[in-house]
Amino acid sequence: MSKGRRYEEPKLNLKKVFAVILAIIVIIMSVFIIKGILQRESTKGQISSKTYFAAYKDNKWGVIDENGDTIIQPSYEEMMIIPDNKTDIFLCTYDVNYDTGEYQTKALNSKNEEIFTEYTKIEAISNHDENNNLWYEKNVLKVQKDGKWGIIHFTGETVLDTEYDGIEAMPGIENAILVQKDGKYGVTDGEGRVILDTNYTEITNLGKTNREGFIVKDDTGLYGIVDSSKKVILQNQYQEIEKVYGNDLYVVTQDGTQKVVNNKGEDVLTQGFEQIASILKTKDRGVIYTSGGKYGVMSLAGEVLIEAQYTNLVEAKADIFIATKEDKQGIIDIENTQKVPFTYQSITYNETGDIYIAEDENFNSNILNNLFEVKQTGILIEINKTSGYFELRQNDEYKYYNFKFEEKNKTDILTNHTLFLDKKDNQYGYVDKDGNVVVEYMYDDATEQNEYGFAAVKKDGKWGAINHKGEVVQEPIYNLDDYLIIDFIGRWHLGKDINMNYYNQE
Repeated sequence: MSKGRRYEEPKLNLKKVFAVILAIIVIIMSVFIIKGILQRESTKGQISSKTYFAAYKDNKWGVIDENGDTIIQPSYEEMMIIPDNKTDIFLCTYDVNYDTGEYQTKALNSKNEEIFTEYTKIEAISNHDENNNLWYEKNVLKVQKDGKWGIIHFTGETVLDTEYDGIEAMPGIENAILVQKDGKYGVTDGEGRVILDTNYTEITNLGKTNREGFIVKDDTGLYGIVDSSKKVILQNQYQEIEKVYGNDLYVVTQDGTQKVVNNKGEDVLTQGFEQIASILKTKDRGVIYTSGGKYGVMSLAGEVLIEAQYTNLVEAKADIFIATKEDKQGIIDIENTQKVPFTYQSITYNETGDIYIAEDENFNSNILNNLFEVKQTGILIEINKTSGYFELRQNDEYKYYNFKFEEKNKTDILTNHTLFLDKKDNQYGYVDKDGNVVVEYMYDDATEQNEYGFAAVKKDGKWGAINHKGEVVQEPIYNLDDYLIIDFIGRWHLGKDINMNYYNQE
């Protein structure tokens, strides 16, 4: 009689065992990875719901947020640099030796913790346009280690290794960064993509973006043009190349003579002028040229279309020119017919709205349509291309118009505002969107609420501020007569040098 078994011996499923072990290993690794990431993230700049500004008080620099709260106590001798006011990265310069030019830098976050400590220097990549307006390259910083420079992202991720002798922005051009290595220059963008290799002794921009290409100088000492895809447009055979281009035409100097050539290097216009100032937008129309120190218009065939008789001439749109004569500006067409008389201090053309802004010596502006008719008059406060309106101060009131010259209600334009400036009996106050009085008519002057909820108010010659509820946050104590722009964040007022974009508290 056979002996029975109460149960079967289980067979070990090795595949399942290995799967379980592997899963446990993955979990353990994940824990360490996440822990590492969190530790690293704590040292990097973070995108914030706050907005940050440099602040100046008692001759020291710090940082405030959009509520006027102090983030970094003003304690530094040099201005705090904030590369992006939505990211909590604040760059400090200290131990400056003005005799030798030596200095130290560090980066702080909103917790006043030092970040990016593996580098000996951390700097924003500063840039400016032709009007000297300052900005910083987006999302990146230049850093130094062992005497060499590289680029990192705000997160700390390496964009370019620290192997360059120098890194700087190409003046006036966004997302085009000059890098230098072994005495030669190249161009990269903010993602580290190489636009031009470091093969040139000199590189300058041709146009106003990195898409138009670059004027490059090589070891021969001559200039050529290379586009952003590294394609050679003009060979390096010219003594000079001007930043004047259009319709595949370029202004160059060869053998001591300035001329216009096409993208094949063929001569197009070689005589009849002293200098070429610009190439007209309409294809094959011609150029603005100078002769005897005056400006005129010439066709590509050399025919004079407008005699050189103006002290300046700028093309506004096809066949329309803003001309200067005896220090006054007017508008003419390609037939040299006067469209707007020469009575204005300055005239500018806004392409988005297809309007002209003609300003007199008292800063009053006539706003003209494309038929050169005056449609509105006042002191121009703002042209908002994105929302399609302009703001004028007319008879001490602020009015808003779209580009069709239709007056718009403030509530339609300033949709995020809780208060709206109003005037009664020659005094200013504030109402809500329904017209209910929130702040009594008691101020001699005032501004609309800014995007952070504050408005500036003036009483007895002094300025202060109210918040989005109409509550006084800063009593009027500041004399700001010499300031171009009056603006407050809490108790802090905008500094006199608006290009520096800092707030001051006395």
